[in-house]
Amino acid sequence: MTDHWRSRWQEGRIGFHLPQPHPALKYYWPSLGVPERAKVLVPLCGKSLDMRWLAEAGHPVLGVELAPEAIEQFLAESQVPVSRYQQAGFNISRQSSIELWCGDFFHLHIQQANEVGAFYDRAALIALPEATRQRYAFHLAQLVPPGGQGLLVSLTHEEESAGPPYSVTNHEVETLLSPNFRVSLLEEKAPDERGRCEKVWQLVRRGPTH
Repeated sequence: MTDHWRSRWQEGRIGFHLPQPHPALKYYWPSLGVPERAKVLVPLCGKSLDMRWLAEAGHPVLGVELAPEAIEQFLAESQVPVSRYQQAGFNISRQSSIELWCGDFFHLHIQQANEVGAFYDRAALIALPEATRQRYAFHLAQLVPPGGQGLLVSLTHEEESAGPPYSVTNHEVETLLSPNFRVSLLEEKAPDERGRCEKVWQLVRRGPTH
């Protein structure tokens, strides 16, 4: 899995990358009521411009990405100075209020994410094969505190076995995440010319008693 993503970044096969912030983030995020200074966790962040949008909205951002190529490309797109350090197996780059942790998302522990108050997943769940998605959903729940919320963008398409991005049905989203989150479908777009249908979800971390 690691080699697959590294090669995609090295070869520039990053069709999943958007050259602007995702419209759903700009439209729905303000309605969530996330506290202004809440730190936002962005798993498998790539070089997403969504992180800059969140930072401009007043949020510290913690992005986690396996491919150093993605992080270096993101940092190079701004003239803001970068500070670098290491912690618990991660190479960390900080640019203004954005921290990029280069390493395995599954190795990020709750102590390292103790300031996280919200999250945003545009291309993490759908980047993972079926066998890994349950592990991801559980790990995400460990990192988000009770009451913490965020947006999830999922995708279905006709070639269910093809990916990434993988096709993740509404039923699977609810099955994976509803044990630990209140899950609400905000939007289901019409299929595009390739038969891909994007869905936008609001997730709120349940408390100890649900």
